[in-house]
Amino acid sequence: MAKICQITGKRAMVGNNVSHSNTKTKRKFNVNLFKRKLYWVEEECWISLNVSAAGLRTINKIGLNAALKKAADKGYLNA
Repeated sequence: MAKICQITGKRAMVGNNVSHSNTKTKRKFNVNLFKRKLYWVEEECWISLNVSAAGLRTINKIGLNAALKKAADKGYLNA
């Protein structure tokens, strides 16, 4: 399972750990992902999504149907 939000398209970023001596080593900044089952009222079914915290706020703000439509238009949904 890829660590990608299906609503916002957020994915892990790459950066550096910087020590006190200024030595740099690679590290990952992972996404705050949750696996959630949400009820889709328009289709009268349950759907399972990998959603970040920002994606959950987006769903709360504009609704599940509008968030899914926007994600599908941008190509973030893989179904």
